[in-house]
Amino acid sequence: MKIFRYKTFGKYFLLLFAVSIGMGSLIYTENLVRKLKGEERKNVQLWAEATRLISLPDTSQNVEFLSTIIENNTTVPVILTDESDSIISARNFDNHKADDFKYFRKELEKTKKENKPIVNNLENGHYNLIYYKDSIILTMLIYYPYIQLGLIILFILVSYEAFRSSRKAQQNQVWVGMSKETAHQLGTPTSSLGGWIEILQNKYPEISIAKELARDVERLEKVTERFSRIGSKPSLSIENIVTIISRTVDYLKSRASSKVKFIYDYNTKNEILIPVNSALFEWVIENVSKNAIDAMEGSGEITIKIAENEKQALIDISDTGKGIPKSAFKKIFYPGFTTKQRGWGLGLSLAKRIVEEYHNGKIFVRHSEVGKGSCIRIVMNKDKF
Repeated sequence: MKIFRYKTFGKYFLLLFAVSIGMGSLIYTENLVRKLKGEERKNVQLWAEATRLISLPDTSQNVEFLSTIIENNTTVPVILTDESDSIISARNFDNHKADDFKYFRKELEKTKKENKPIVNNLENGHYNLIYYKDSIILTMLIYYPYIQLGLIILFILVSYEAFRSSRKAQQNQVWVGMSKETAHQLGTPTSSLGGWIEILQNKYPEISIAKELARDVERLEKVTERFSRIGSKPSLSIENIVTIISRTVDYLKSRASSKVKFIYDYNTKNEILIPVNSALFEWVIENVSKNAIDAMEGSGEITIKIAENEKQALIDISDTGKGIPKSAFKKIFYPGFTTKQRGWGLGLSLAKRIVEEYHNGKIFVRHSEVGKGSCIRIVMNKDKF
């Protein structure tokens, strides 16, 4: 539980660090843009004043100097209009549309929305208006931090996904190796036990416990088969899901505490046929049920409900245990997540893998209330995928 919490904290810290860098860049750039915007307005005002002075018939100003000021504006798009809003001239727009009146009228309307115009007072109460847009450099600078922030987040997400995939591949290798070795180690003593029980049944048929021992050995053989199949795609066959669930719950019921009550909220004689690997699916029911028993601390009720629709079989396993906080609805299916003092936290993770990866189904917390219990839903498709 602590390891899982530390890993989750590390992921959030990495993302927060990336966002902080982006936000810092954004704030710095916004301050820079504000200053540049002010400088551009001053330059346009200077351009406007030079335009006004050079247009005067009796100007005593240095015409060459004023022309230089006007010519030096090569980045800020400006439109000069008279008091009736008729365009007199424009600068730093598309040169290929210099004679396109409609183009400049559209640009004028756009420019009016960007910045407050500069008024150029002329003689006899007349005036001109200078409208201007942000320069291309300033526009690029405005969007730069957002692009930078997006790229940082994208880099973090891609790096995280690559790291997660690599780690998952390593985990898969460990899983497969451990499973094969476990199957190998269980195989010999299980076969030996089967032989001894057969001898016991033949020589002492009156001993009733031999039947129960045989059932346990059969269960061990199934467990060995399950472990041996991890890492390879299991074969699916059309089977009655009701029979599989009933058989599994009956076995668990006979070996669980008498304080745990199993309730069958379905017709045990019903038939719902789906493509399934029975050995692996029994494992799912076992893991979910055992998790429910642990949540109830060995005392309470487990209700199994089976329903169906046109395309799916729906299995609900409910308990009267301590419940699951909403924040942990997804986490309980992560490898290593557990609230118990003992255990590796692999039961529900394995159940999720069998249901979703091997059977293309779904498993999730349907509902839960802390202190009252939980319901895990398993959705299995009727059609082969």
